Amino acid sequence: MNAIEVIVLNFEEVRRRSVKIWESIPEASLDWKPDQHALSIKEMVRHVLESEHYYHLALLNKGSLAAYESPYENRAFTTVADELAFAQSYRKQFLQTVMSFSEEDLSKVEIDRSDVGYVRALGDMLMRIAYHESVHAGQLLDYMRTAAIERPKVWD
Repeated sequence: MNAIEVIVLNFEEVRRRSVKIWESIPEASLDWKPDQHALSIKEMVRHVLESEHYYHLALLNKGSLAAYESPYENRAFTTVADELAFAQSYRKQFLQTVMSFSEEDLSKVEIDRSDVGYVRALGDMLMRIAYHESVHAGQLLDYMRTAAIERPKVWD
């Protein structure tokens, strides 16, 4: 397995576990949040999916976007299944882009996000994208514990 294949495997594993969490949340609990300033469960699911789309465009742009029109902007959240179906084509495009990179690109291509405080090599940026989703998976598991929602076994 080369580095690109390992990175794609990591993205797929992170998403598989996120989906396992998301699909285990009862629809009646999707609006739950720990306090008035936090994202609700459904807002966090949306945030993860929408962020991946933004990150994809930032990778193509080799940096932050001056303007971003989200395909999620005026879309009502209905169900987790519907969100995943909507995101599927964006996910496929994202993974195709990742697979198009060479191993050399991982260290040679820079992603300039100095507007938010960093410039990183492509490989670092790809790991940050996966980490972002992983952090939110952990947050949702904590939400579920706090809200007394049964948590799925993600460490299979």
